[in-house]
Amino acid sequence: MTILTALKTQILLFDGAMGTQLQERGLPIGGIPEHFNLTHPEIVEAIHRDYVSAGADVITTNTFQANTTKMTADEVAETIRVAIKLAKNAEPKYVAYDMGPTGQLLQPMGTLSFDAAYEMFAQQAIIAEASGADLVIIETVADLLEAKIAILAVKENTKLPVFVTLTYQEDGRTFVGVDPQTATLTLQNLGVDALGVNCSLGPKELAPIVETILEYAQIPVMVQANAGLPQMENGETVYKITPEAYVSYTQELLAKGVAVVGGCCGTTPEFIRQLRACIDKTEKVYAEPKSGTFITSGLKTLEIGQGLSLIGERINPTGKPRLKEALRQNNINYIIQEAVAQRDAGADILDVNVGLPEIDEAQMMVKTITELQALLDLPLQIDSSEVAALEAGARHYNGIPLINSVNGKPASMAKILPIVAKYGGVILGLCLDEAGIPETAEKRYQIAEKIVHEAGKYGITPDRVMIDPLVLTASAQQDQVPVTLDTIRLVKERLGCKTVVGLSNISFGLPNRALLNSTFLAQAFGAGLDAPIMNPLSDEMMRVVRSLKVFTGQDTNSEDYIAKTQNETFTVTSSNGSGEQAKSEDTLDLKGMIIKGRKELTADETRKLLEALTPLEIVNTYFIPALDVVGAQFEKGELFLPQLMQSAEATQQAQEVLKEALAKSGQKSESLGQLLLATVEGDIHDIGKNIVKMILENYGYDVIDLGKDVPIETVVETVVTQKIQLVGLSALMTTTVQNMKKTIAAIKAVAPDTVFMVGGAVLNEEYREFVGADYYAKDAMASVDIVQSFFKHER
Repeated sequence: MTILTALKTQILLFDGAMGTQLQERGLPIGGIPEHFNLTHPEIVEAIHRDYVSAGADVITTNTFQANTTKMTADEVAETIRVAIKLAKNAEPKYVAYDMGPTGQLLQPMGTLSFDAAYEMFAQQAIIAEASGADLVIIETVADLLEAKIAILAVKENTKLPVFVTLTYQEDGRTFVGVDPQTATLTLQNLGVDALGVNCSLGPKELAPIVETILEYAQIPVMVQANAGLPQMENGETVYKITPEAYVSYTQELLAKGVAVVGGCCGTTPEFIRQLRACIDKTEKVYAEPKSGTFITSGLKTLEIGQGLSLIGERINPTGKPRLKEALRQNNINYIIQEAVAQRDAGADILDVNVGLPEIDEAQMMVKTITELQALLDLPLQIDSSEVAALEAGARHYNGIPLINSVNGKPASMAKILPIVAKYGGVILGLCLDEAGIPETAEKRYQIAEKIVHEAGKYGITPDRVMIDPLVLTASAQQDQVPVTLDTIRLVKERLGCKTVVGLSNISFGLPNRALLNSTFLAQAFGAGLDAPIMNPLSDEMMRVVRSLKVFTGQDTNSEDYIAKTQNETFTVTSSNGSGEQAKSEDTLDLKGMIIKGRKELTADETRKLLEALTPLEIVNTYFIPALDVVGAQFEKGELFLPQLMQSAEATQQAQEVLKEALAKSGQKSESLGQLLLATVEGDIHDIGKNIVKMILENYGYDVIDLGKDVPIETVVETVVTQKIQLVGLSALMTTTVQNMKKTIAAIKAVAPDTVFMVGGAVLNEEYREFVGADYYAKDAMASVDIVQSFFKHER
C-alpha cells in the first residue's frame, strides 16, 4: 500500500525528534547531526529502530540540514544516500526524506536567488528518489515562497509525494509573517499531498493555528509539535511536557480532523509509543473545510465575493506613454510608484501587465512581481497575452495569483489551464471563442460553462475560475451593454463563479468617461459583479465604490465613507477614464518614504535635503523618527519582516548618499557606538543576526559582524583588539546554546566589563540567565532598544 492510499483511510504516525536523541547518544554541542550518518551510522539506525518499535509508520531521514549551504555537493549526495539506507534498514512502512529550509533569506530580502534555491532543493530530491525514499517532507519552513520553490523542485524532478509543514511563532505567524490561512490555501493549490505545522511550540500552543488550518485545508493536515517549550534545568535543555500530556493535547487535534501526527524537538520513542496506542483506538475524523475563491499574496488572503474587490488597472502600458518608456528603460521605480498609489487609493488586487513588443516580457514580469511582492502585501493579477510571461510570473509569484486570461478557444485553454493548475492560480476566463464575442448572454454563458468544464479536467475547481463577460463600448455597441449585465447574472446563478469586468471599456469614445464608468459599475454590481478592473485614482469612481461598500457592510459604521467624503465638493470633472491624467503625485517626505519602504525614492530625496541640512540633522530629523515608527508597527504586528526589511533598505539607500557627501567633504560619519555581532560556534543560521545588523547600522551604529559558526577564540580576540564593550550573540539551535555560554565565559575571563545581549529562535529570559548574558533581545527592534539604552548610559 502506498502512503497516499493509506492516508485516505488511516491516521498516519511519524517518528519523533532526531537531534535530541543524537545528543543523548554522543552528538557534541554544536555538532551537525547529519554528520553522524557517516561517522556513527549505528547510532542513527538504532534511533530509527527505536521509533519503528514504538509504532511509527513513517521514519524521517536524518537530513534536515543536508544542503549545499552547509556541505559540498558530494557531501550532500553521500549524506542523503546513507541516511535513506539507515532509515530503510529499520524496516518502517515508509521512509520520508527530510528537506529543511536553506537557512538563507530569498531575494530581494536576502541574497539567495529563486533559481539557486531551486537547484539546491532539486539536487536533494533527485538523490532522495534514486535512493529509495517513499516521500519528501519539507518541514520547518518560515517563508512561503521558499516552500513553493522546494515543492516545485520535488514535483518537477521526481514522482514522490510531498508533505509540507511550516513553523509558526506564538503570535500565530511564521518568522517572516505568513499566517496559517494564507499558507494553507497557497500550499494546497500547489498540489501537495499533506500540509500543516511542526516545531516551535507544543501541541497545546499550536491548537489555534491548527484549527485555522483545518478550517481551510481540503487535504490531510499534519502536526508534529515540540514537547512543549524548552527550559533550562541544571545547565541542560529540557522539555517539561510528559508523553501523557502530549498525547492528550494531540488527541484533541485528532478529534478535530488532523490526519498525520508525530513529534518534533524533545519528543522520544515513548511519546510515539503512546501516540500509537492513542491512534489505534481513534477513529479518523474528516473535517469540513470552507470553500471559496481566494487570491493570496505571501502575507495576506483576499476572499472574492465578500463585497466588492477592486483590481487596479494602471500597471498596463496600453494608452500610457510614461509607463511604456519606463518599461523600455527597465525603470521599476515608476511601476512601484503606480502600485503604491493604487494601493493607497483602495485597490485590493493589482493588475500587472508589462507587455511591449520590444522588451523581454517574461523577464520584466518576474522582476516586477519580485519587487512588488517585497514591498506590498496586496495579491496580484498576472496579465499577459504571452504564455511565457504568464508562466514566468506564476512561477515566481508568492501566493495564489489571479491569472489573466484564458478564453473559449481550445488552443487557449490547452496552453493556459496547465499553467494555472501547476502553479495553483485562479484563472480569469473571457467569454469569447473562435467566433468572437457572442451577441447574446446565453451564448456568452455557454463559453463560460465550457471554460469551467475544461478547467475541471485539470483539477481546477469552479471556485478557482472567475468569468469576464466582456464589456463592449456603449458608443459603438450600445445594445450590448445589457447583454454584459445579463451574462453576469447567468454566470452567478448557474455556475456560481465570481465575475470580473474591465470597466473603462464601456466609456471609450465618449466624453466624461468617469461618469459613465461609475454608473455602469453600480449597475454591474447590482447584477452580481464581484471584482471590477478599474482606476482607483479616479475620484468619481471611488465615490461610487465607497458608497457600495457602505451598502455591503464592508465599510463598518460607514467610517471610511464619512472620513473621505464629508468635506468633499461633489462636482463632475473630466477624465480620460484610464489614462495618465489621473496619476497622483507622491508627496511623501523622507520620513514617510522610509516608513513606506520606498527605497527607490530615498536617495534623490536625501540629495535634496543635503542642500539645506547636515547629514546628522537628516539622520536625527528623518532616519531615526521613521525607524522608530516602523519598529513600533512591527512590535504591534501591523507590519511584518518583509516590510521591515524594505524600510531598512530604504534607509540604506539614503545612508549611501550621506556617506558619499561626507567622503567628498573629507569628513567621517559619526558613529553612535561600536558593537560586535556573531552567530556562535557550531550554528550556521544567521538570518536573524543579519537583520539586526542592518537595522542597527540604519540607526547609526558601527557593527563588526563576524558571521556565523564563529570560533570562541575569534570572538575573544576581536573583543580584545577592537576594545568592544557590547557583544551580541545569536543561536538558533538548542544544541549551540552551550557554546554561547562558553563564548561569554571566555570573554569575561579577559574582559570582565563586557556587556552581552543574546537572541535567536530558542532563546528566552531563562536561557539568557543560563548563558550569563545581560540582555535578551526577542527580535531586531528589541536589539535596537538595548543598544540605544547601553550607549546612552555610556555617554
